[in-house]
Amino acid sequence: MALVATFAVGACGAGSTPSTSVGGATASPGAGAPSSAPLSGEIAISGSSTVQPITQTVAEMFNEEHPDVAITVDGPGTGDGFKLFCAGDIDIADASRAIKDEEAKLCADNGVEYVELKVAIDGMSILTSIKDATGVTCLSFADLYALVGPESEGSDSWSDGQAIATALGSKTTLPNVSLEISGPGEESGTYDYFVEKIVTPFTAARGQDPKAGTRKDYNSNPNDNVIIEGIAGTDTSLGWVGYAFAQENTDKVKHFAVDKGDGKCVEPTAETIASNEYPLARDLFIYVDKQKAADNEALAGFAAFYLADGTIASANAEVGYIDLAPDVLAASRAAWDGR
Repeated sequence: MALVATFAVGACGAGSTPSTSVGGATASPGAGAPSSAPLSGEIAISGSSTVQPITQTVAEMFNEEHPDVAITVDGPGTGDGFKLFCAGDIDIADASRAIKDEEAKLCADNGVEYVELKVAIDGMSILTSIKDATGVTCLSFADLYALVGPESEGSDSWSDGQAIATALGSKTTLPNVSLEISGPGEESGTYDYFVEKIVTPFTAARGQDPKAGTRKDYNSNPNDNVIIEGIAGTDTSLGWVGYAFAQENTDKVKHFAVDKGDGKCVEPTAETIASNEYPLARDLFIYVDKQKAADNEALAGFAAFYLADGTIASANAEVGYIDLAPDVLAASRAAWDGR
């Protein structure tokens, strides 16, 4: 029997897949938790488009054992997911960053208690077109700040960032070619991560507002497919998305190596991301509403299945994410069991 999936046309957020409702068909054994009595009910999941493909894959695996559980998985962005989660509107929030203090306060104010569970590792890829004409192979954090930080507002050439990059210690020669930037918008956890790792560390030192974020005049979009097309469309482009999604599009875009400031340029690979040698490696999370899990046997079963032996490894292998170290995955399981 074929697995049934209904794809709803709508905003897919920062990600590559539309919102998806999974439900219905075969009861063959899954690759995760052992089979148990069939469950029924509904589970609503939203948030990071980076995490969405993992959760979608796990949902499909879970439905092989529990076809009567209707699971919707949407990917409007980490921030949008936390708004829904902390309002009590969804059961699980997918997140490509840890919850912020103000989001945690919103959850607390609304009586939403949750369990934070790490599920995988991804990297953030800094990209240009496969037809790259910049001549640059490695970009430092200082270069990226000079090109995308708040001080670069209005500049339209790579070389316009040279003075700032040099002042911050960069040795890169930025070319005198046009600069077209495509990346996620402020609703995205990938945007937040870019700001946290690259922009904010320089803003105070440069006398800028630490909450300024990036320049506002670039092509931002909540859909990774659109971002990739924007990067691919100009041979002197610059942009960023998650590593796994970038790897699916290496016929259109190419990676820059990244230097965090120590003079060492590191290419993003599964190995350098897993080891944290690549300076833009990051953890991926799901957040589960504790009370909803207590009231919804299907939700509790799904969360346990997500963390079970074989489930995460199978899902990550299918969508191209990197497994957690065994002790980190064990900590996620302990957090869930101790909820």
